[in-house]
Amino acid sequence: MRHAGVRPGDRVLDVACGTGVVAITAARRGARVCGLDLTPELLQRARENARIAEVNIEWHEGDAESLPFEDGSFDVVLSQFGHMFGPRPEVVVAEMLRVLKAGGTLAFSTWPPELYVGRSMALITRYMPPPPAGVAPPVLWGDPNIVVQRLGERVRDVRFDRARMEVPVLSLQHHRVNMERTVGPLVKLVEALAASDPGKLAQLRSEFEALAAEYLDENVLRQDYLLTRATKIQR
Repeated sequence: MRHAGVRPGDRVLDVACGTGVVAITAARRGARVCGLDLTPELLQRARENARIAEVNIEWHEGDAESLPFEDGSFDVVLSQFGHMFGPRPEVVVAEMLRVLKAGGTLAFSTWPPELYVGRSMALITRYMPPPPAGVAPPVLWGDPNIVVQRLGERVRDVRFDRARMEVPVLSLQHHRVNMERTVGPLVKLVEALAASDPGKLAQLRSEFEALAAEYLDENVLRQDYLLTRATKIQR
């Protein structure tokens, strides 16, 4: 929110809003907020979170590749680790910029490929069937050079920053088990390997814990991420 410079009264869209973390934070700061996500179960949790926080937000079920809003509807378009999972980055970028007004702010956070979350995603991917042809790895959104290339000449004043999420972890095993219970692709992968190849599952778990150990300081796991901000150019 600080990186994007959201102000009271701004019309804000949170793309792939999940349980509403960014949308609710923006609403608490006085912004007029819409949150959009593809998953009904996440939107249900988002609505409950907004009710508890006592904020009013427009929630929409929809796809980042086909945003159900008119051109230039928002002052700020945000995404926290969400839009990066759209299978066609060029379509997602075009849609986010389409609904953003000229001079408005586009801002998002993503996982760099060379750091913990990006590396863990690559590890999981190695154990999964190959993705469909033409689907770009989500962690490419964590590479500033690729971000600049994807945004192209439609924006100006591209700015990057880094931030850190410090996650409480009781042990490497606790962290792995929690991830196996909550990260969708990993949930499915563990289920499949448990049924078909327990030895391969044991190898995955060993590699996962070894990777996490590189980023664990006592009971805190470091998860660094990239912040991007840009301004839509005037046409």
